[in-house]
Amino acid sequence: QVQLVESGGGLVQPGGSLRLSCAASGSIFSIYAMGWYRQAPGKQRELVATVTENGSTVYADSVKGRFTISRDNAKNTVYLQMNSLKPEDTAVYYCDADLRTTVQAMLEHYWGQGTQVTVSS
Repeated sequence: QVQLVESGGGLVQPGGSLRLSCAASGSIFSIYAMGWYRQAPGKQRELVATVTENGSTVYADSVKGRFTISRDNAKNTVYLQMNSLKPEDTAVYYCDADLRTTVQAMLEHYWGQGTQVTVSS
C-alpha cells in the first residue's frame, strides 16, 4: 500500500512564498516521476510541474520562473517552492507519483489527498 502525504499549504498574501512537500511511503520499489497538479473551484485539474527520477522537469507556462520543483530520491519526497504568488494560484494542490511497488510490477499512478493554497490580501 502506498500513500502520498502533502504538507505546506496555507494562506499567503500576493507576492508571497510557500513551499509544499509530498512524501511517498509504503511498499515502493522505485519512483519514476513525481509532480504537482492543482484544481481551482469550478475548473479542471491542471498540471503545475513534474520531475523525473533523473531530474528532468516540466512546468506549466503559468508558473515558469516563479515555481521550482525538486526531489529528494532518498526520502521519496517532492517539493514545490512557490514564489511571487498570485491570487490566480489559489487552488487545491495535489501531489502525484508514477511508481513501481516491486521490481517486476508495472508503473502505477497515485494521488495525494491535496492541500489548500490560498493567495489573498
